[in-house]
Amino acid sequence: MTSTPSTSTRPRPDVGADRAFLLLRTVFTVAPIAFGLDKFADWLTDWEQYLAPWVNDIVPGTAHEAMLLVGVIEIVAGVVVAVSPRYGGLLVAAWLGGIILNLVTMGEYYDVALRDFGLLVGALALSLLAAGRDARHAG
Repeated sequence: MTSTPSTSTRPRPDVGADRAFLLLRTVFTVAPIAFGLDKFADWLTDWEQYLAPWVNDIVPGTAHEAMLLVGVIEIVAGVVVAVSPRYGGLLVAAWLGGIILNLVTMGEYYDVALRDFGLLVGALALSLLAAGRDARHAG
């Protein structure tokens, strides 16, 4: 008599991907919203110091007003990740690309730019994982 292993005891092959997706979706929802809200409070840092002079020259208003707009955009990006992680991940990645460009052109904060590059890759991974989940659930 041969016994066949129970399929209920075998882990699903996509369980790791599902956990990674949940982790990335949570972080890329919470972090942009938290950082966006902090643009209004300045508890974490003086955000204006991270605005490149050339960017400040092309945006209307003051550096403080520009950072308030940045805060709104970050909050919206976090909400988009929560609602549609496939596209929200791409939005966050593009936003991080803009932040990296801003920091590198300042000639300062290369450490922050490098960290944000890692986050950009994570946001792209979220988008890819979400696309895979969408395909699995559609078929």
